[in-house]
Amino acid sequence: MRRRRTSGADRIGLMGFSAGGHLAGLAALAPGAEVQEAVQFVVLGYAITSMETETYRPARLILLGEDAGPALRRSTSLDALVTRESPPFFMWHTAEDVYVPPGHTYRLATSLAAHNVPHAVHVFAHGPHSLGLAEGAGDAATWTALAASWLRERAEA
Repeated sequence: MRRRRTSGADRIGLMGFSAGGHLAGLAALAPGAEVQEAVQFVVLGYAITSMETETYRPARLILLGEDAGPALRRSTSLDALVTRESPPFFMWHTAEDVYVPPGHTYRLATSLAAHNVPHAVHVFAHGPHSLGLAEGAGDAATWTALAASWLRERAEA
């Protein structure tokens, strides 16, 4: 992000899915981030947002290790890192995701709302984990159009 800033970028956003969504969220919400590391928006798809709740166990083990205690799990849960200065978030999920339950998205959205951080949440009734762009996946395929509209709105704000 620093390199993009020094190249002249004035608006930077992050996007991530599943465990990559957790990484994007951590990068956006990292305590003590310098101004040149700040992002203006985040887009998350079926993201792991909490290390305190049920999630895909292999991802948690890879990210935190076998012996992650409560303090480490809390400090790497996105909802615990939200502040009033956090960037806006666009999040989408499916209700049928068995690897990362939609409760992850709801939990982060609740924290964003409690801190008055702009956000949008879309949970589609059908679709498995790992949809990516979700082309041909029914209603979930609309997430890209919804995200594009949300990004345009953010750019005008």
